[in-house]
This record gives sequence, C-alpha cells and structure tokens, in this order.
Amino acid sequence: MQETIDLEKALKQQRKGAVLIDVRTPAEFAEATIPGAVNVPVFSNEERVQVGTLFKQQGKRVARKLGVELVAPKIPMLMEQVENVRQDYSGPVIVFCWRGGMRSLAMTSFMNLAGIPARQLLGGHKGFRRKVLDYFEQQQWPPVFVLRGLTGVGKTRVLHQLQQLDYPVVDLEGLANHRGSAFGALGLEPQPAQKMFDALLWSRLEQLRDNQYLVTEGESLHIGRLMVPKPFHQAMQVQTSLWLTASLDVRTQIILEDYPALDQLREQFKKPINALKERLGSKVVTEFLELLNSGQWGKLVRELMVRYYDPLYLHTLPEQRVEIELETVDFGTQKVAAALDRLAYAL
Repeated sequence: MQETIDLEKALKQQRKGAVLIDVRTPAEFAEATIPGAVNVPVFSNEERVQVGTLFKQQGKRVARKLGVELVAPKIPMLMEQVENVRQDYSGPVIVFCWRGGMRSLAMTSFMNLAGIPARQLLGGHKGFRRKVLDYFEQQQWPPVFVLRGLTGVGKTRVLHQLQQLDYPVVDLEGLANHRGSAFGALGLEPQPAQKMFDALLWSRLEQLRDNQYLVTEGESLHIGRLMVPKPFHQAMQVQTSLWLTASLDVRTQIILEDYPALDQLREQFKKPINALKERLGSKVVTEFLELLNSGQWGKLVRELMVRYYDPLYLHTLPEQRVEIELETVDFGTQKVAAALDRLAYAL
C-alpha cells in the first residue's frame, strides 16, 4: 500500500469519511489544524522543546535518538488512541505533522505495522496553510449579500434562522467566537488563533462553493482580535445590502437577551466602557459606569446605543440597500428570506 498522499486527495478522502490525525503537540494543534482533524500527539509540549533544544545544541542524530527514547514506551498507547478515534469514522487514516516530516512518518509506520492502514500527508500542516493563504488571495466567490443594521437589531439571530432554513450562511462571528463589538468577547470562550479562523472560514466557504450566492452579517475588517481576510471582506462590499431596522425597545431587549448573567459580568464591562473615554469623554463614561454599578442594565444599553453605537454606524448606511423592518425576529427572517430570493432571482 502506498504510504503517502497529497493534500487534495487527502481532503477528498476526508469528505468521504477519512480521519485526519494531527500528531503535533497539543499547543501546535490548539493554534491551528486542518478543520475536522483529531489530535494524537507524538510528543508533549515539553518533550518537543527538549528535542528541539537538543537538535540546536548537538545535532540531528542526538535529537532523533532522544525522540525515539521518548516515543517508544508510548507506542501501544498511541495505537490505542488511534483505534478509539477510528471508531467514529468510516474511511482510512491520514497522518500529518508540521511539514510531513519525522513525526508523521514514524506514526504512519507504527500504524501500518500495527495493522492500521494509514497514509502520511505530504507537506503536512504547512502545505495546508499555504493552500488557505493562496485560496484567499486567488479565489472568486459568488455574490455575497450582507445583513446590516444598527446594534441590537437582531442580525445574528436572523442569520442563524436563515442557516436553519438552509440558506448559504457564512457566520463570521460564530467562526471568530466574538459578537463583533467593543463588548463582543464578554461571556464567551477565547477566540481561535488567526490561522485557525482562516482555516474555519476556508472550510465553510468550500462547503458553500456551489451556491448561487452567500449571505453573511456586516462586519468591520476586525472581529475582536481576528481579521477577516481582506479579499473576502472586499467581496462583502459589492452587492446590495439588507438593512435591518427595529425600534429602540426591541433592540434593547435583544441585547439584554444576548448577554445572559449580566450581573456576573459586571466587572468585565468596566474595561471596554473605560476604553470609550477617547471618543465620548470622561463625563459620559462616568455616567455609564454609574449605571453599570447600580445594575441599571436596560438604561445602560439604551444609552450605549444612542450615544455611541448609533452615531458610529449610521454613517456607514450603504447606498445600495433593501430596508427591512423587524417587528419580531421570526417575522423579520421571513422578510429577509423573501428579499434574498428576489435578489438571487435578479442575478
């Protein structure tokens, strides 16, 4: 059996049920991997540092000897981990490390010796990263329709409902694990690394590649500490926008529902509020902090929208737009779906 496979064939095999095993360290895996891959690390984070240090100080041969000494006792456990992972997949095993080097070669050899059919991914994760970067530099996407509107109007909720209705949705905030505002990280787990965000966005766009159009939510170039790849962000600026509107009362209620357990997040709100001093001045920020400290959440949200968010975003009102009033999110989604159908028909 051929024991290597190139990236394009590996990705096709993955779509058919193959399992991709990332044998890099937990730290490397956490930073970025091929979406859907499973981590079965050959070395721990600390062991990789040991081997790397020895390589620099005493050369390849001595470093490899240490690598063998570290891995040999773990081989039965590693094979058991792979067997457990395989139970959830119908296809073959494809193994990769950073560059398609010794770690993935060794694991592929161990697996085949143990009777587990496996192939080593040529080029490793480095090759996949190059593919993602090339994709965002060269790819042309179908028309991208964008939901826009003032803060709290319910764009994300409408987007999620559209996805449930099988519209071709690209949920940038979901991929970035951020709500896309000054307070967008509160109450959420940390954001992925930029490389992982790029990979997740690539994966979603590839899933939707055969659609007539895409639909997403309006975002600035940055979502928290992550950046939307510039070519895709530029593609978001071309088509007619869907400008969603709702009353201030409705918007306030949506914001309050989107930030559950507000009292537990009180201290976390102080830093982003203080960061508004440069734009709004100390007096206004002091008023906001007083509302925060007294737990007047509804009034705080209204004041933030009226005095900060609305002036910030009203000047971005797109010239090419379809305006849609959202009395409720459910009814609004029906209106947005109908508008998308009309826009798509005109393509």
